[in-house]
Amino acid sequence: MKDNLIIMLVVLTTAFIPVVGYTQSQNLPAAEKARTHNELPDNGYMPNAWGNKKTSPAYRYNGPGFFTTQVNVDANGNNIIGDAANEPSIAVSPTDPTKMVIGWRQFETVNSNFRQAGIGYTSNAGASWTFPGPIDPMTFRSDPVLDVDSAGTFYYNSLTSNSDGYTCRVFRSAAGGSAWDAGVEAHGGDKQWMTIDRSSGSGTGNIYSSWTSYYSSCLPGFFTRSTNGGNLYESCVTVEGNPYWGTLTVGNQGELYLAGAGSGDGILVVRSSNAHIPGSSIAWDFTSQVYMDGYIISQPEVNPLGLLGQAYIDVDRSDGAGRGNIYVLASMVRISNGDPGDVMFSKSVDGGYTWSAPLRINNDPTDFHCQWFGTMSVAPNGRIDVVWLDTRDDPNVNLLSALYYCYSDDQGETWSINKKLSDIFDPHLGYPQQDKMGDYFDMESDNGGAHLAWANTLNGEQDVYYTHIIPSIVAVSENTGKQESLILEAMPNPFRGKTRIKYTVPVAGDVNLAVFNIYGKKVSTLVDEYRAAGMFTIEFDAASLPAGCYVGRLTVGGRVAVGKLVSW
Repeated sequence: MKDNLIIMLVVLTTAFIPVVGYTQSQNLPAAEKARTHNELPDNGYMPNAWGNKKTSPAYRYNGPGFFTTQVNVDANGNNIIGDAANEPSIAVSPTDPTKMVIGWRQFETVNSNFRQAGIGYTSNAGASWTFPGPIDPMTFRSDPVLDVDSAGTFYYNSLTSNSDGYTCRVFRSAAGGSAWDAGVEAHGGDKQWMTIDRSSGSGTGNIYSSWTSYYSSCLPGFFTRSTNGGNLYESCVTVEGNPYWGTLTVGNQGELYLAGAGSGDGILVVRSSNAHIPGSSIAWDFTSQVYMDGYIISQPEVNPLGLLGQAYIDVDRSDGAGRGNIYVLASMVRISNGDPGDVMFSKSVDGGYTWSAPLRINNDPTDFHCQWFGTMSVAPNGRIDVVWLDTRDDPNVNLLSALYYCYSDDQGETWSINKKLSDIFDPHLGYPQQDKMGDYFDMESDNGGAHLAWANTLNGEQDVYYTHIIPSIVAVSENTGKQESLILEAMPNPFRGKTRIKYTVPVAGDVNLAVFNIYGKKVSTLVDEYRAAGMFTIEFDAASLPAGCYVGRLTVGGRVAVGKLVSW
C-alpha cells in the first residue's frame, strides 16, 4: 500500500511540473503554456511573396580553421528573400563523412509561422548545399531531429500537430538525403529528440525517441523504441523522473542515457541498461539530479518565445583515459549570481551515479551577458566540442550575439580559449510571425573537427548555416603578436586546379608549409626545410584533390600562420 501511495504521489506531482522550467512557484497559466510551449499551426500555409525567385547572395565566411556557408539556398546557391529557417539538426554519414544532411523548420514567408520540414544535403563536405524543398510540402511540421545509422541511412524525425493532438513521423533516406521515403508513424509529441545506436552490440540500429510528456500522442507515455530499423515503433512508455527539453545518447555497452530539465534545478539524467535488448521491457536503472548551479528556462529576452537552450548529454567512446565518461551541458540561468545565461558543464566517471562540480565554460568577466543555445558533442577520440551564442560583444543592450567555440581534449578538465567564430548579429531580425530562433542548435564531431548546424541573421533574416571547425587551428590563442609578421596568401583564391601561395620567413629557421583538409588530415607538404629570411612563392597543385575547402598552415620556429584555400 505504501509503494502504491508513493507511485500515486509521483504521478500527481510530475503531472504539474511547470513546463517553463524555472521552479514550481513560477508556473504560467495553462493558456499561456499552450501558446508558448507547444507546436501548433497558428497560421495557415502561405507561399513566398516572390515565389522563391527573389534572391540575394548567400552568406559565406572563411576564417582560420573554420568556414561557414548557408544551407537554405536556391538551386544556384543564392539566399531566398522573404523566407525564414531555424532550429536545425545535422547528421553526418559514418561511411562517407563528405555526405551530410541538415533539417530545419522552413517558413515559406515571414508573414506566416506555418512551418514545414526543410531539408538540405551535401556530398562535398559542406562546401555547397542542395535544398530541394520540404520533405512533406504544405504539411505543418516542426521540431526536426536527424540521425544516421551505421550503414549511412539518414533518419528525419518530424513533429506535426493539429487540434486532435501531436504525432511524429520518421522519414528515411538511403540516398544521402536526396530522396526520402514516405515515413513511418513514430508516436511522439512536442520537443522530441532521437538517437540511433551505432555501436557494435546487440542494440545496433535501435532507434530511441522521447519528448515532452505534457504534449504526447500516447499519454501517459512519452518514449518509444524501434528495433527493426524504423519499420515499426513500439508502444509508448514513461520515463522515470519525467525529463523534458533534452537529448539522448547511447553508451559503449549499449546503455541508453536521457537528459533534460526536471522538477528541480540542474539537469535530470536517466539511464536504462536493457533498452538495447530487442524484446525487452525497458527498465530505468536510476535517475540522477545533476547540480549545475543553474536551471533551464524558456522565454529569455534573447529568444522571447523559445528556450535559452536544451540539455545535451554525450559519452566518451574513445579508447583513452576518458572512455565511458558521461558529459552534460546546457545554457542556464545561474543560481549563485543570477547571470541570465552561462554554459554549464558537468561529468560523471561512474556511469551517471555521481557528478562533478559544475563548471562554467564561457569566460566573460561579468554576470550580465547571456550565453545561450549551448551545444555539445564528443568526437570518437574523446575531444569535447562546445559552441554557443554570446552577447558579450554587444556594446549597448544584452541582445546582439556572436557564435563562440571551445574544446577540451582532457575529459573536460581544461578548456581552450573562448574563440569567436562570427560577427555579431541581431537574433530578433526576420521573425516568421513567431518571436524566436527556434529552441536549439545541433553538432556532430569527428576526430578532425566539429560539424555545426545553426541559425543566425547575418543576412538580415533568419537562415540556417553549416560551420566546420578544426579545433587545433581555431583555438590558437590570439595573444600572439609574433604571428603578425608572418604572411600566408594564395592567388587566385578560390582557384581551380592550381594556385600560387606566397609566404614570408621573417627570421631564418626551420620552415614547414603544409595543407590540410577540413578533417585535419594533411594532404600535402609544400615546404619542410631550413630557409633564410625573405618572401617566397610556391605552387599548390590541387588537381588530384576533391573540390572543397582546405587550410594552409605555415610554421616558422614557434610562429604559426593559417589561411583558407578554396578549390572549385
